[in-house]
Amino acid sequence: MMNKIDQSKRLARMLDVTSAGLARRRGLPIVIGILLVTVALILQLIGFAVNSRPLDIAAAIVHSIGVLFALIGLAMATPLGK
Repeated sequence: MMNKIDQSKRLARMLDVTSAGLARRRGLPIVIGILLVTVALILQLIGFAVNSRPLDIAAAIVHSIGVLFALIGLAMATPLGK
């Protein structure tokens, strides 16, 4: 199974395009993470104002995804840089 994935030309090409794009825009994942955390804060405030449990859950999920994006962006900034 892993051998088939390792030999996939489509996956290799996709990784090359992604890494080349991120090398040009190293801060993009960090900015996306910050925006998602900001959206989560707004959702959380609205959820608190209207006392909505689903909105609180959505805010928690968006916040977690935003933090992951920012951390991955920070981790990848140096290897993709000059």
